[in-house]
Amino acid sequence: MNALNENPGRSTTNRSLLRGADILRAFRPGSDLLGNGEIAERTGLSASTVSRLTQTMVAAGLLQQDRARRAYRLAPLVLSLGHAMRSGSQVLAVAAPLMRALAEREHINVGLACPDRDEMVYLESIRYNRRLALRKVVSGQRVPMELTSLGQAYLATVSAERYQLLEPIFKRRNGRQWKEIKLAIEASKLCMKANGYCWASWQPEVLALSTTLHSAEGVYIINVSVSTPENIGSWIETLAPHLLELKAAIELSLSK
Repeated sequence: MNALNENPGRSTTNRSLLRGADILRAFRPGSDLLGNGEIAERTGLSASTVSRLTQTMVAAGLLQQDRARRAYRLAPLVLSLGHAMRSGSQVLAVAAPLMRALAEREHINVGLACPDRDEMVYLESIRYNRRLALRKVVSGQRVPMELTSLGQAYLATVSAERYQLLEPIFKRRNGRQWKEIKLAIEASKLCMKANGYCWASWQPEVLALSTTLHSAEGVYIINVSVSTPENIGSWIETLAPHLLELKAAIELSLSK
């Protein structure tokens, strides 16, 4: 069982269900069809465990089996669950129109995300920056927690115990760059404490600012971003008030 699974206690945890979720996470854009060996490599599960669980997940309607290629793809049920999650989220229902209004008015990109283990998952992404962004961001897309303003804002909220579980993963996948990244995370924590937001520019000429949004549904992160070669400092001064006003407007609407 992955140590990053947050659960209320061993007695209430179903190990097979947790491993099944690990298998679902193995599927990413560009990896629509995976064999048992590939799934085992991506999840760290044994080949026998993967073989047993993939057959169970086919029976449950979560995976479809391609017998000719001896591989599996996500089944339509997974998409319907995602739709149910989006349509059932009060936070998303309240935030989306306010995010769109800001994006259209200021010609910036606005996103809403939440954490999943060591990554952030976009729930909504509205792209209105004048300049063509270097990448397209869509709902359901995952981004690195430790590199992005979304993730660094979230890390400013977690307990020391939680961070200790995450740090070895960050260190392992960033290698020699980890020392610099860790300093950026610490700087973002200080920025969150002092200003209520943090910023990061993990891609060339892309600046993003993020802040936290606490609700009955859990912790969400809002971000605003632009693709620009211009001075970062002036853009931070421009974007920060918009981000904090958006947060306040969402929280006010949720409290009604």
